[in-house]
Amino acid sequence: MLVKSKRGWELPERDATPESTYANRRQLLRAMGAGALLAASAVPVASAFADDPAGGDKDDPSAKLYPVKRNDKYKLDRPITDAKYSTDYNNFYEFSTDKELVAAAQALPIRPWTITVDGMVEKPFQIGIDDLLAKMQLEERLYRHRCVEAWSMAVPWSGFPLKDFVALAKPLGGAKFIRFETFMDPKVADGQNQPFYPWPYIEGLTMAEATNELAFMVTGMYGKPVPKQDGAPIRVVLPWKYGFKSGKSIVKVSFTDKQPRTFWQDLQESDYGFWANVNPAVPHPRWSQATERVLGTDERVPTQIWNGYGEYVAQLYDGLKSERLFA
Repeated sequence: MLVKSKRGWELPERDATPESTYANRRQLLRAMGAGALLAASAVPVASAFADDPAGGDKDDPSAKLYPVKRNDKYKLDRPITDAKYSTDYNNFYEFSTDKELVAAAQALPIRPWTITVDGMVEKPFQIGIDDLLAKMQLEERLYRHRCVEAWSMAVPWSGFPLKDFVALAKPLGGAKFIRFETFMDPKVADGQNQPFYPWPYIEGLTMAEATNELAFMVTGMYGKPVPKQDGAPIRVVLPWKYGFKSGKSIVKVSFTDKQPRTFWQDLQESDYGFWANVNPAVPHPRWSQATERVLGTDERVPTQIWNGYGEYVAQLYDGLKSERLFA
């Protein structure tokens, strides 16, 4: 008899909660079973942030910078997700393939933290996170976040436009793509000891995407420094794309004239392509993307094309209809 053992990244279809099966919270819990109850229902578990779930690192020297002024241009169509959900229900495979990874992520040292900028730039350089923060005008933005697993949240992120970072880097005219690299330290991130993953985590964007006004470099959330499990001390947020495109805990930003190979392309390209824009009409190979489960309420709501941000980004893909834009 052939027995197939799934690896951690092979999300079971039931975990994606397709709309045809999970109509309400009670049905969801029954279908998932007791063993996966916490992850499926997004009920927070005890964590390092149980008393202050969005508190981040108590020793983070950037704490004095927050809260920052909100940019009211970016509106939400739903309430902000309670911090106890968005800081306790995380994907960060460097630490675990389970959602309950808060405790494990606290091993990540975030000072000193240096970001290397290289590739097709006028002059490669390194910059410490606090020196970078001193150069940037921080603001808060309310963005919807849509995971490829068909759950969603709404988060008050703090940070600065990615286009401002691009300007600081001074890329050459021939640079067409930007490549992000996450930290690599198997001593503190046990998941990086798993040999079948193509570590370190790599993501990439076109220069047009990177300089779009929505692309955001995040250093805080809920008016405080971003917690380690959410990508401290610096991550990318791209609200029109599935969440796996938003690399966390970034240590290197490279500019290139070649499309970067990403972590998920190297792992399972048939399921996860380079573009990964949100589209309810294009299903994942194992579940529908037509609806999403809202963390904190478990309400199922219709997924929006481009995650509702089409007015800002749809034009980026004119002339690319032959590309696989949505998975």
